[in-house]
Amino acid sequence: MDLNQVFGYIGAMFIGVVLGLIGGGGSILTVPILVYLLFVNPVTATAYSLFVVGVSSLVGAIRNIQKGLVDFKTAIVFAIPAFIAVYITRKYVVSAIPESLFSIGNLTITKNIGIMLFFAVIMLIASISMIRNKREAEREISEVSYNYPLIIIEGIIVGVITGIVGAGGGFLIIPALVLLAKLPMKKAVATSLLIIAIKSLIGFIGDVENLDIDWTFLLIFTFISVLGIFLGIYLSNFIEGKKLKKGFGWFVLIMGIYIIYKELTL
Repeated sequence: MDLNQVFGYIGAMFIGVVLGLIGGGGSILTVPILVYLLFVNPVTATAYSLFVVGVSSLVGAIRNIQKGLVDFKTAIVFAIPAFIAVYITRKYVVSAIPESLFSIGNLTITKNIGIMLFFAVIMLIASISMIRNKREAEREISEVSYNYPLIIIEGIIVGVITGIVGAGGGFLIIPALVLLAKLPMKKAVATSLLIIAIKSLIGFIGDVENLDIDWTFLLIFTFISVLGIFLGIYLSNFIEGKKLKKGFGWFVLIMGIYIIYKELTL
């Protein structure tokens, strides 16, 4: 095992620790770790990320179900258009993207570069969401109200983005659940994990027929990430996750800028 692999597996643990500490965000590092430390092809990396994100989110979702925090009706309303969109995106759209997209002077934007640049933009948006870290007031709402058309549209958008970049999209889902389904923040965070788990794992199914999956590597990487979640949950007893969220947001912002620089200066 070389040094890059060691750092790659440490990165898998870090992904889980972040998820355990702040309840989301860590999965956005999965693709950069797979691509830059473990030299996985970007298209394959986004597929692997869906599996890692799906399994990790499922672990968190099961814990939240046990605590009675998951709103199943909202999860189903949001998840159905999301998982249909992510499945179609992974099975048909990603494979249909041409290998060479366009050229600017001497620079040719290939499919792999395009995916990483799009991913970097999503990282920048996610980082701003974490840095701003608005405190949503907990509200006790007697009846959850649904704006079905907007929830369905949001589900499709999140599904397409998840399908392309392999990230969970919690930074898009949580505000949607608060604003469109009027869920209290704590329930929105818990419910988003179940939505992310469902759409990520179903999206990954769309890849199984298109890609050669290295199951041994993928299961080891995922197992380490899940161990990291439990370590993060344990550490959360001593460290307040909300205080770390803004700092992690700055880290993701720097990573996003680095990816853009690296991909455009190859």
